[in-house]
Amino acid sequence: MLITAVFFALAATPTFLLLKERATPQPGMDSPWRRLAATMREAHRYSDLRRFLVCILFYQAGITTVIALAAIYAEQAMKFTQQQTITLILVVNITAAAGAFGFGYLQDRIGHVRALALTLVGWIAMVLIAGFSETHFSFWLAANIAGLCMGSAQAAGRAVVGYLAPPARLAEFFGLWGLAVKAASIFGPLTYGAVTWAFAGNHRLGIFATGVYFVIGLALLAGIDVERGRRAALAQ
Repeated sequence: MLITAVFFALAATPTFLLLKERATPQPGMDSPWRRLAATMREAHRYSDLRRFLVCILFYQAGITTVIALAAIYAEQAMKFTQQQTITLILVVNITAAAGAFGFGYLQDRIGHVRALALTLVGWIAMVLIAGFSETHFSFWLAANIAGLCMGSAQAAGRAVVGYLAPPARLAEFFGLWGLAVKAASIFGPLTYGAVTWAFAGNHRLGIFATGVYFVIGLALLAGIDVERGRRAALAQ
């Protein structure tokens, strides 16, 4: 826990030292629940943003499941020792950082939706490799693909929300993004757990069920026109 606290401190320090506060406090705010309800009602005016938030709900369900249960899958399905599992997680975190950094440049070159679509294809490939994996080498390959896609998917998702949200209401719509991510972190692992419980602890079926979320996310992403969504955001 102390090592974890140090990582949080190191990661947060540049934000507190270098970033300047640009938001203006707004007195007399409504109840947060009423504001949330109003934001969700108004989201229908931004069809591409609304569709993307639903897309996030699905693919983040897959991502949070992998994050929460990767160690369990490694130990139960692949028979990793605890030391091997810890090493795997440390390496994957480095891979995730590289993915976030590298895909940021790729996204600038090929566009938001294409970069995210490529990431979701990577997640689907990871699920297939992990689900059919019989050796430690192939599972290491799957885990590092997951690391690359994890960092890039998180970065690309936030960038698309920022691009599609009305500039004057960024914090409001990022609140919906946060709500979608938190909701995904509940029903994603629940799905994995329900499948493994129903099929006598079959973790391979659990990981395949997780892959369905990435397929649905990719299908929803295909219908999003970011330039149309950006025009709608700037028109308000």
